[in-house]
Amino acid sequence: MNQEQLPKTNETEEDWLFEIKPKDNIFRLNLKEIWQYRDLLLLFVKRDVVTLYKQTILGPLWYLIQPLFTSITFTIIFNKVAGIDTGSIPPFLFNLAGITVWNYFSTCLTTTSDTFKSNAGIFGKVYFPRLIMPLSVVTSNLLKFGIQLLIFIVFYIYFILQGVAVSPNPLVIFFPILIIIMGILGLSFGMIISSMVTKYRDLSFLVGFGVSLLMYLSAVMYPIALIDEKLPKYSWLVHYNPMAHIIETARYMLLNDGSFSWFWIGYTLLFTIIAFLLGIVIFNKTEKSFIDTV
Repeated sequence: MNQEQLPKTNETEEDWLFEIKPKDNIFRLNLKEIWQYRDLLLLFVKRDVVTLYKQTILGPLWYLIQPLFTSITFTIIFNKVAGIDTGSIPPFLFNLAGITVWNYFSTCLTTTSDTFKSNAGIFGKVYFPRLIMPLSVVTSNLLKFGIQLLIFIVFYIYFILQGVAVSPNPLVIFFPILIIIMGILGLSFGMIISSMVTKYRDLSFLVGFGVSLLMYLSAVMYPIALIDEKLPKYSWLVHYNPMAHIIETARYMLLNDGSFSWFWIGYTLLFTIIAFLLGIVIFNKTEKSFIDTV
């Protein structure tokens, strides 16, 4: 029985419309490709917002309950019991400002730190820029931050009507820039941790614990000046933490209280840029082979 010999086809790389292969440049951010997939980014943002509290009884009210109860707890423990002085600013408002800002960073960090592990099923079947996943988390968390900031404004107005001398600093116009820096910082650490989790699973258990410890070093419930006064020997732990200066600056902008330093803001900005570049390098490198280890 003679077998018919099929004609051979000489296909070259030019015959393909698209060719998917690992990125050669680990510094490549590829914003153009991310922009082309912007509809997918918006779809993931919508998914994160809708599904997070879809099967809960209180739904989005959890956005309000968490910062309010945390602020009340901090006011009782740190201000009433421990006696931390907040000056002319009501302790509850002081704590609510710090917690509102901190929550955005901590949520971005903890959620993006599980990017590769939690999305391995999607990454293994469909191609799209992997950076879209952590970007969608940072973007969707802006809605939660906006709701909590609105609650802060409500209490802000309440205390003003009660005759409390509180007013924003003119530098409050730069507050959105401060939030962007904080979001990028959370994204950067999240990319680094998510890349390391693909090989070292123990890190996923340490993230929540580490974020809780970091909060106490980030001046959330006390002014930085208090640490300089009470614990000058260990104050460097707070000063070299960029989140401490973001929160201190946020309170300075919103409450016109505390300290502001262009030097430490510059340090925070430089730290964020370095962390972001390092995060991009590690994320792009892990993207090439993570599916074999997850």
